Amino acid sequence: MTKPRISIVIPVYNEQGILHAAIVDLRERLKSFGWSYEVILAENGSRDHTVEIGEELSKKYNDPATGQIRIMSLGEPNYGKAMKQGILLARGELVICEEIDLCDADFHRRAIDILETGEADLVIGSKLADGSEDDRPMVRHVASQAYSTMLKLLLGFRGTDTHGLKAFRRVALLDTVRACLVDKDVFASEFVIRADRGGVKIREIPVRVIEKRPPSINLFKRVPNVLKNVAKLTYAIRIRG
Repeated sequence: MTKPRISIVIPVYNEQGILHAAIVDLRERLKSFGWSYEVILAENGSRDHTVEIGEELSKKYNDPATGQIRIMSLGEPNYGKAMKQGILLARGELVICEEIDLCDADFHRRAIDILETGEADLVIGSKLADGSEDDRPMVRHVASQAYSTMLKLLLGFRGTDTHGLKAFRRVALLDTVRACLVDKDVFASEFVIRADRGGVKIREIPVRVIEKRPPSINLFKRVPNVLKNVAKLTYAIRIRG
């Protein structure tokens, strides 16, 4: 089977309410780009009909020339592990890490243009950079700012955002992905910080974030686990290297 040039990895967890519509809409918006691409749905521990809907989409759309949909099922709720496995399964030369409630085709286009010029090997769509628009509830925006500040203080993070949208040249970042030791909520942070420390050419671009549905996990319930995993991340990078 012909390999797609671009792989779009999207972790999904209990997304039966928006999965089908989001994928159909994304395919429509990507159509004008003329890309050969695949979408990898990295399902992780859903208790609703997310898996069945993903399997239906993969049967309906299976031609890389027009946008192939693939689904992998992790069997446990673990966003970071699902993202990592999805990246490792990706066959494209260029990889985009997306969120099902964003599916920002404008970021896709801008990021791929940057990667193709060689200006950067990793493009980060930052919701905190100058020029960005964060239309989520204020508490979520403040939480993102606090999280990034914590990464700066603990790990010397030099950017503005580690979570959310990313695009990268797969061959340049594959070893970085494999080196990541922490999963759950902070895999994305470890990935970005390790890339920065490894000298990868990184560029941030501002994005607009609109909340299409409430988070699948309550923000305040996530805080203890995030703090625990940040402690693991600090140990993994500062102690283990």
